[in-house]
Amino acid sequence: MDITQYFTDYTLRTITLGTAVLGAICGMLGSFAVLRKQSLLGDAISHAALPGIAIAFLITGAKDSNVLLLGALVSGLIGVFWIRGITTKTHLKTDTALGLILSLFFGFGMLLLTYIQKQPNANQAGLDKYLFGQAATLVESDVLLMVIVTGISLLVMLLFWKEFKLLLFDKNYAMTLGFNTRFIDGLISFFIVLAIVIGLQTVGVVLMSAMLLAPAAAARQWTNRLSTMVMLAAIFGAFSGVFGTAISASQNNLSTGPVIVLVAAIFVIVSFLFSPERGIIFKQIRLIKNRRDLQLKKTLYFMYDIVRDHDDISRPHAIRILNSFQGFTKKTLSKLEEKKWITIQGQNWSMTEDGFETAANLYNNNLPES
Repeated sequence: MDITQYFTDYTLRTITLGTAVLGAICGMLGSFAVLRKQSLLGDAISHAALPGIAIAFLITGAKDSNVLLLGALVSGLIGVFWIRGITTKTHLKTDTALGLILSLFFGFGMLLLTYIQKQPNANQAGLDKYLFGQAATLVESDVLLMVIVTGISLLVMLLFWKEFKLLLFDKNYAMTLGFNTRFIDGLISFFIVLAIVIGLQTVGVVLMSAMLLAPAAAARQWTNRLSTMVMLAAIFGAFSGVFGTAISASQNNLSTGPVIVLVAAIFVIVSFLFSPERGIIFKQIRLIKNRRDLQLKKTLYFMYDIVRDHDDISRPHAIRILNSFQGFTKKTLSKLEEKKWITIQGQNWSMTEDGFETAANLYNNNLPES
């Protein structure tokens, strides 16, 4: 596919821009859901929006996207309100409340969709696109709405940045400072609901939670700073949208929404494997290195135990006496010589002053406190 098509083809340009903006806002707001340990919130809200879409259609009888998304917004906010009510008024935990609302609202939404599909109204066809998404239906007004919501979300985030950070990491301290934590919490939840609702047309109810969480989960692997995480999550989300759209457009019969989610999943896998601090591969490399260092120091310690009984620390000792030490290997001996902690002459080894001093420090550090 020629790259100029992204600028000349109306449909492709609109879809690419829309999915990029959607990925950015989802990654940005998804960071707060991940850090609040409410990863299931996106799933619950996206499923809770379904009955709102169906009810909005039943009331108006028209498939106006703005009206349907408004119904989804109201339904999603009711879902959030119920989740908060269940967790505060009962002894049930958040994950239980999220699961209950998810299944209850989604079941009710499917019931309404089934009812609508059996009606003689020919205008009902196509409502199922909100289940799995249909990015090809995006128009410029939809993208403009996404850009406006993203801009407002970014502005609110900057205005309430300090409050959001306090709520995320120390809610009790925020309360002692006099901040209205319920309002701040509700503000975050509102914009998460808003981001999910505007993405339903593109990704769908079923996959929307992945769009919200995957970029944030990937970004979390690369940094410990909230600002960096939010920025990285927005970048990962935007690139997921762009690459997913490009792959989908280059092949026939490939749905854009699922491909975007798969690209986001690749970002997560790469981050889990290759991030310097938390990546599985670098963790394994550090673990192997630490084991080798420990083995090296244990061998040096064993040698020190032999040498310290003699007046002359440079006195040669036969290498074969190390065979009784479980951790001894020829490679370990070579490493010790490289560090100039010992010298090897034929079948004998002797400890250097640097080696003796290092081993003495190890010995003193391991002495029990009196």
